[in-house]
Amino acid sequence: MGQIKVTKAPVEGLYIIEPAVHGDNRGYFMETYNKRDMEEAGLNMNFVQDNQSMSVKGVLRGLHFQKQYPQGKLVRVIKGKVFDVAVDLRKNSKTYGKWYGVELTEENKKQFYISEGFAHGFLVLSDVAEFCYKVTDFYHPGDEGGLAWNDPTIGIDWGVVGRYDGTASAQGYTLPDGTPLNLSDKDQNWLTLKDTFKF
Repeated sequence: MGQIKVTKAPVEGLYIIEPAVHGDNRGYFMETYNKRDMEEAGLNMNFVQDNQSMSVKGVLRGLHFQKQYPQGKLVRVIKGKVFDVAVDLRKNSKTYGKWYGVELTEENKKQFYISEGFAHGFLVLSDVAEFCYKVTDFYHPGDEGGLAWNDPTIGIDWGVVGRYDGTASAQGYTLPDGTPLNLSDKDQNWLTLKDTFKF
């Protein structure tokens, strides 16, 4: 391996990627992506698009997935701190419905690779967060699906205060410091895993 360290997460298809950071009193340099290192780690993804978003504290985006054109995502935070989560939606997977989360910050410089077949979401823990991600397929309008972020059968521990009322509404949920959760109207209307996928 060269400039990155790749660690498999407990859910197959998820990877924590840590770049080598070269710093001194002037600042730092790091490679945020190296195709050769990724291939040596068994990751042969082909990225076609880079995206960036900014969100304020308490914003929760997700859980999103693509229906017909699934995307692999390499995500990282360049400013602030988020709790990033993936949920396995591969119906033949031994970890179907299981989740894994990792804190991504501008300080730890960790990246999270989420293979195709997962739902993805993140919660902003800092005043502001800037989030960057590379994807393996282009955006296709109308192809997005979603799951209730607080589905009790998935049981994601977001570290928030509040009680599930049978919906994905953010009403009554806060961060531990009292910051209200902030979700889009669409994200407050997704259904549970069971109601979304009826095999």
